[in-house]
Amino acid sequence: MAEQDRERLLTAFADHLLRNRLADEKHGRYMVGWVRRFLAFPTPVQNATVEEWQQAYLRALETDRHEDWQLEQARMSVTAWLAWRRGQASVPPPAPVVKLNLAADATVDSTQALETLTQTMRVRHYSYRTEQTYLDWVRRFFSYLVSTGSVVNGRPVLTEETFQAFISHLAMRLHVAANTQNQAFAAILFLYRDVLGLEVGRLEDTVRAKRGQRLPTVLSVEEVRSLFDKMEGTPRLMAELIYGCGLRVMECCRLRVKDVDFGMNQLMVRGGKGDKDRSTLLPERLKPALQRHLERVRGLHELDRSGKVAGVHMPDALERKLPHASTEWAWFWLFPSRGLSVDPRTNVVRRHHASDVSVQQAIAQATSKACIAKRVSPHTLRHSFATHLLVGGVDIRQVQELLGHAHVETTMIYLHVAKGLRAPPKSPLDLLG
Repeated sequence: MAEQDRERLLTAFADHLLRNRLADEKHGRYMVGWVRRFLAFPTPVQNATVEEWQQAYLRALETDRHEDWQLEQARMSVTAWLAWRRGQASVPPPAPVVKLNLAADATVDSTQALETLTQTMRVRHYSYRTEQTYLDWVRRFFSYLVSTGSVVNGRPVLTEETFQAFISHLAMRLHVAANTQNQAFAAILFLYRDVLGLEVGRLEDTVRAKRGQRLPTVLSVEEVRSLFDKMEGTPRLMAELIYGCGLRVMECCRLRVKDVDFGMNQLMVRGGKGDKDRSTLLPERLKPALQRHLERVRGLHELDRSGKVAGVHMPDALERKLPHASTEWAWFWLFPSRGLSVDPRTNVVRRHHASDVSVQQAIAQATSKACIAKRVSPHTLRHSFATHLLVGGVDIRQVQELLGHAHVETTMIYLHVAKGLRAPPKSPLDLLG
């Protein structure tokens, strides 16, 4: 194989790894490096099979005293390369993600733009929810351009002016909240910069929604108790975990069996907001209920294994690195869904984690039954967790770590709520007795 052809194929292989989430950009470079060395390695004997060639290459690496993890990485890299090359004969490799170019009249094909936007987000490992949110805002942006006549030959016109007009429209006509406008701004900016390769320079004239100072809704201890009294089953266990551990609702839904450490009284949160891991408290009170729940979930796991159901979804490239982990008990969802469903990205039928909608609805119903005159959501329980810790005298830095906040300033908002729940201070003179 000519060197130029080899490098062209290796570049296409690297794109394949990223697009199919088999490796991130860093590990993809390592995998391409192992394959490049494999292609330069001489065949052991004349007319040797590909498998014999691969085994000889790995034995040579072992002789060179490479670490075990390096040998495993090399094996996985070559295996992925050979599988990709075999698949090329029957299935053409997906086209590489390329930035769309605006036409001379500053228009773009909306369908092609949405497809490229999806590919770009998947290459960068954006979460599925972020992907769907960005796509929704871009569709709404295109619809707005059509409704205002900012089109040429049926194609939306994308300029700095149309960008600013849409963001201003959200604030002036639709009166959206500041966070909603910022979400739309991020989505359209991603389309301009990362898909179209455009820089948006002038934003001074954009009307921005006002961001006011809002304090979170917090329940008292008695209100939390009465709320849980009106709940039962798995939704109650999930709500108690959210309150007892300070979880976000999706962090609770995505928990796996291995994340619960009964011995250390810890709960591990993997890939939380900002793709950060953290540990938090595991309430002693929930241990018996959790153990009973795990016994029921174990039966569901065994049912899936006997039915040859595909393993659970694995984050990033772990499905390639740990090929059997997706079917192991440790990686099974702590709160699995009742039925099977199709993975929207891979079209594989498997069991996903429970939906956040179920616990949201259960909390809303319990709030009504408990006659709590507040707007309560799962996130209200997280707010209550932080506030009750501060009232109990826990240091704010500890609360910051338990919540997973990047900056203590974010956690300090709970101080404003906590001061209203503390007992009024007494004068030092009254303490003299």
